[in-house]
Amino acid sequence: MSSAAPRPADQDHLWSVDEHLEDILATVRPLEPIELQLLDAQGCVLVEDVTVPVSLPPFDNSSMDGYAVRVADVAGASEEFPAVLDVVGDIAAGQAVDLLHVGPGQAARIMTGAPLPPGAETVVPVEWTDGGLGEGPVSGMRARSLAPEGAEGHVHVYRSAEARAHVRAQGSDVRAGDRALDAGTVLGPPQIALLAAIGRGTVRVRPRPRVVVMSTGSELVQPDESLGTGQIYDSNSFALTAAARDAGAIAYRVGAVADDAETLRSTIEDQLVRADLMVTTGGVSVGAYDVVKEALTSVGDEDEPGSGVDFRKLAMQPGKPQGFGTIGPDHTPLLALPGNPVSSYVSFELFVRPAIRALMGLDDLHRQRTRATLRADKALSSPKGRRQFLRGACADGTVAPVGGAGSHLVAALAQADALIVVPEDVESVEPGTEVEVVLLG
Repeated sequence: MSSAAPRPADQDHLWSVDEHLEDILATVRPLEPIELQLLDAQGCVLVEDVTVPVSLPPFDNSSMDGYAVRVADVAGASEEFPAVLDVVGDIAAGQAVDLLHVGPGQAARIMTGAPLPPGAETVVPVEWTDGGLGEGPVSGMRARSLAPEGAEGHVHVYRSAEARAHVRAQGSDVRAGDRALDAGTVLGPPQIALLAAIGRGTVRVRPRPRVVVMSTGSELVQPDESLGTGQIYDSNSFALTAAARDAGAIAYRVGAVADDAETLRSTIEDQLVRADLMVTTGGVSVGAYDVVKEALTSVGDEDEPGSGVDFRKLAMQPGKPQGFGTIGPDHTPLLALPGNPVSSYVSFELFVRPAIRALMGLDDLHRQRTRATLRADKALSSPKGRRQFLRGACADGTVAPVGGAGSHLVAALAQADALIVVPEDVESVEPGTEVEVVLLG
């Protein structure tokens, strides 16, 4: 699952965003492949090429409701001079046609998806015929129970048809031996449909990682409960659980843990059984009640160099305090994010989302980035030496800041669909400047 990466020994080292991300991705390893039922494999990454065992379609079949005929028998047919053919039987989808043969002057009533019978060379749609009713052109095929005479007697055909018209040829979709899907493909509904169509009931994939999200803080109250003095609702665990699911994980939300180190350690140990990755939010700064830092700083395996959780400062805003390491007997990766809502969410996008996608075995780990022209009433300021990520709304090649720089502004975050990136060496960005943008949608 993970292997520890070397980390700077200097506890006062100011990590760059890139260094922190590189440390995470050097530690996280793709999950081991497993065999899953098709629907359980949705969203997972295929680990082997899939070869087609049977052609699609597996036999020539009709793409229309109509009549299977020989080309010569309908040549020159018109409404004034229709071809009159003997109807020798009905062919429904899923029906064998071994005993039915279309000879000269004959036709077989055929349904969409039904196999083309021996002797037939083409299909004329029912709308080009009288449907066997002798009353002129019809608009559709009558149900057999309502018109049993349609499968016998005669049919008048009012138009000619070329060879193989309205016939889906065997193997016209894919042929036996073709490669259906490449290793590395993410299985969405169309890919699952293809696997089912070629008869695959299970597939070998890297499973979606199980991510446990927990927030910390005695001030946190669950939604729908009453707020007491000094309390706020827990939004971080909901935001990050939703974000983890959006990234492709199976995510579990744990209710807020009070500011008690022993309680937090116990909760984490209980949750490890269902976690491929753990994410905490809050308690990573330098305050007297920063419980995550207190609880996990000393956690580690003395026999495993680099294990345990390392708390560090990053040259970024928001999200300066961060924690990362591995815990438990399986060295489960843990990312400890700051508690301010915007800091937490930005940190997730930059660090946790790539970790989730690395666990899935994906090559595409990061959100799409682009360049856009800044729309603003005044220059944007940024602290020297820090990479700043400002919430923005991006459209038509431009991006405008949304809300202020405060890391508590949840309402502004809800209006943003991008992050404006201001590099460490830039302290002011003038309107009209081209900037880098991380697209969140």
